[in-house]
Amino acid sequence: MQNLQTPPIPFAIGPYQFANNLILAPMAGITDRPFRTLCRRLGAGLAVAEMVAANTALWGSRKSLRRLDYRGEQGPIAAQIVGSNPAEMAEAAKVSVGLGAHIIDINMGCPAKKVCKVAAGSALLRDESLVGRILDAVVAAVDAPVTLKIRTGWSPEHRNALQIARIAREAGIAALTVHGRTRACHYGIPAEYDTLRAIRESVALPLIANGDIATAEQARRILDYTGADAIMIGRAAQGRPWIFRDIAAGLAAGLAPDEPASDGIHAASGIPPKDWIKDILSAHLEELYLFYGSHGVCVARKHIAWYCRHLPGAASFREDINRTETPTDQLSRVLAFFDQCPDTENQAA
Repeated sequence: MQNLQTPPIPFAIGPYQFANNLILAPMAGITDRPFRTLCRRLGAGLAVAEMVAANTALWGSRKSLRRLDYRGEQGPIAAQIVGSNPAEMAEAAKVSVGLGAHIIDINMGCPAKKVCKVAAGSALLRDESLVGRILDAVVAAVDAPVTLKIRTGWSPEHRNALQIARIAREAGIAALTVHGRTRACHYGIPAEYDTLRAIRESVALPLIANGDIATAEQARRILDYTGADAIMIGRAAQGRPWIFRDIAAGLAAGLAPDEPASDGIHAASGIPPKDWIKDILSAHLEELYLFYGSHGVCVARKHIAWYCRHLPGAASFREDINRTETPTDQLSRVLAFFDQCPDTENQAA
C-alpha cells in the first residue's frame, strides 16, 4: 500500500466549505440537476451546473430554464455563465444569484466552435484586456464568490494562463480552474501540468486542476506535482458517477489504482458489481424522467451507453436502447440487460 503525500482535504470557495476537494466539472447536456445530485451523493464535494449564455433574453427557452433549475439541490450551488460582453455577464451573474446560485463560475475554457466563433469561452484568452473587464464587471455585480475556468491558452504557441491567473487575482476571483490543454488541442493530446505548477508558484489564488484525471493515483500525482488545491473531473465521470467516492477512498487509504476499496462495494477490477450499477442507473433514469418528462428518454440514452460500455453486448444493446421511446420501455430494457449480463468482477475497466 502506497504512502500518500496529499490525502483529500476540505476545500473552500469564499465562505463555502466542502467535504473534500473533488469537483464535478460543468458539461453542457450532462451536468443537469439529476446528475449533479447523484455525483454529490456519491462523493463529489461540489458539482458545477451546465453553462448558460450571458444574454438573459435567451433564458426563456425550455433548455435554459432547466439549466437554471436548482430546486431541492443540496449544498452550495455553482452556476456557470459564458459570454463576451462585460455588462451582459454581470447581469447574468446577478440573475443567477437571484435564482439561487451561491457561486458564479465564468467559462473561458470551452473549446467548442459555436462558442468560440462568438468570441466567448476559450476564445477570450486571446484578449487579456477583455478578460480583465469581464472579471471586474462580474465580481463587482454580485456578493457571491466568482470563480474562473480557463485552458492553458489559445494554442501551444500562445500559452498565457499565467498572465490570465494574475488578472484573475487582481480582479478578486475566488478560485481558478485550469484545464491542462490549449483551445487548439481540444482533447486530442494528453493534458500538461507544467503550466498549473507555474501558476501555483507565482500566483496566490486557490487552484483547481482539470484534465485526464480518472484514478486516485492520477489525482495524487497531479496534486503533488502542481500544488493545486482541488481536482475537477469531467469526462471520466460519465457513466461512472461513483468516481468521486473511489478517488476520495483511494487518496485517503493510499490505494494503488487497481486495488479494491475496503467498503465491499467495489470489485477487484475497480468496477462495482453489476447489480450495484443497475441500482444506481435505474435511480438516475427515474430522476431524469421526473426532471425532463418524456424528453428524459432521449437524454438518458447517452448515460445508459456510458454506464454499460464495459459490459459484454454493450454495442448491440446501445442500438436497441436508442430505439426506445417511453420511460417504461427504456427502463425495463435496461433492467433486463443487466439481469442477463455476467457480473463485472474480472471485467476490464
